Amino acid sequence: MNETRPLRVAIVGAGPAGIYAADALMKSDTDVSIDLFERMPAPFGLIRYGVAPDHPRIKGIITALHKVLDKPQVRLLGNIDYGTDITLDDLRRFYDAVIFSTGANADRALNIPGIDLDGSYGAADFVSWYDGHPDVPRTWPLDAEKVAVLGVGNVALDVARVLAKTGDELLPTEIPANVYEGLKANKALEVHVFGRRGPAQAKFTPLELRELDHSPNIEVIVAPEDIDYDEGSEAARRGSKQVDMVANTLQDWAIRDVGNRPHKLFLHFFESPTEILGENGKVVGLRTERTELDGTGNVRGTGTYNDWDVQAVYRAVGYLSQNIAQLPFDDQAGTIPNEAGRVVESPSSTTPVPATYVTGWIKRGPVGLIGHTKGDANETVANLLEDAPGFTGATDPDLDAVTTFLEDKKVPFTTWDGWYRLDAHERSLGEPEGRERVKVVEREEMVAASKE
Repeated sequence: MNETRPLRVAIVGAGPAGIYAADALMKSDTDVSIDLFERMPAPFGLIRYGVAPDHPRIKGIITALHKVLDKPQVRLLGNIDYGTDITLDDLRRFYDAVIFSTGANADRALNIPGIDLDGSYGAADFVSWYDGHPDVPRTWPLDAEKVAVLGVGNVALDVARVLAKTGDELLPTEIPANVYEGLKANKALEVHVFGRRGPAQAKFTPLELRELDHSPNIEVIVAPEDIDYDEGSEAARRGSKQVDMVANTLQDWAIRDVGNRPHKLFLHFFESPTEILGENGKVVGLRTERTELDGTGNVRGTGTYNDWDVQAVYRAVGYLSQNIAQLPFDDQAGTIPNEAGRVVESPSSTTPVPATYVTGWIKRGPVGLIGHTKGDANETVANLLEDAPGFTGATDPDLDAVTTFLEDKKVPFTTWDGWYRLDAHERSLGEPEGRERVKVVEREEMVAASKE
């Protein structure tokens, strides 16, 4: 490869994983030139479209990501659909190496009877709706008074909290008008969160869990009989401060008197969903099997079943990455097969696909917090730089080559300067209402606001 010019790297996906990879490349001693390709007109991925609007603390991560994208070695090219607007063959022409950091935005399947009934939803779709994602419908049916949420991770908590809060409580956040109108009309009075295992196996983070109790409208209720630990659970508590803090919070809630806040949010443990009950094609209930601990922290069924009166069910049992054009995919793991970030030809192969890398959830699956993708990025980038002397190299590495290519195809791409304009536009929409910003939903409006 010609070493008289910077190493040209394309990163597909401008969420935290992709931006951390750009940061790791720039912190190396290598002269690099990086283009971040993003399907949305705005950057930041799941921070913009996957974090609940009442979580400004997590959105603070954007400040750190901003500093990376402000660097002269990086360009943002947004509103570009990989596979349609640009292909892997195109990227190979303009870049020496490609990193995919496309994340995970679909719901993992839950194969129980009734999952396809009207009123059964994937959490990821609901999150996309309340986060103002342009590619989902503008309305959401919120006519159920009693709602079930399946799963005991932070996404389940986000969904349960948004369903249990009032529209007016969420209005000071950046929610767009259509989301506020939807939440204002929400009829939910009871939200039931179900976990198949016990309090020590819940995947909540302590801060997220405690936030539930901060709302003046939400009464959080835990049944005393759901507080149970076996040897495996006690070991988990001793081995992790976070697990112990979650368990202590749940214990405190189980022994207190139930207050009179208008919306009830129940956290149920040892209830394994077995069927969503329906009538005339609509959800009318949820059936669970009571479980018990087996000594190792795992559970077994007891053969006792409970039916719950609910009219909607949200499954928050994990995200799933979608396969990417021109690349191998491991359907079981929901990842692109790789060895420490180097893409390999198939899940059973160790033969690398030349100059092609992955980082973030598409690399290791949708687990862990946003910060965990930093370690991923460092590993992937270290291997890319190790391989760099052997790269064939881009045939058309000029900076203008890719933008000319996109302009010739009439792709209305956005830029980092464009994000500053969109950011200012959203802040100006919030100003009259005393809000920090109001998020723009329509893709065309986002692109228009990004233009000079």
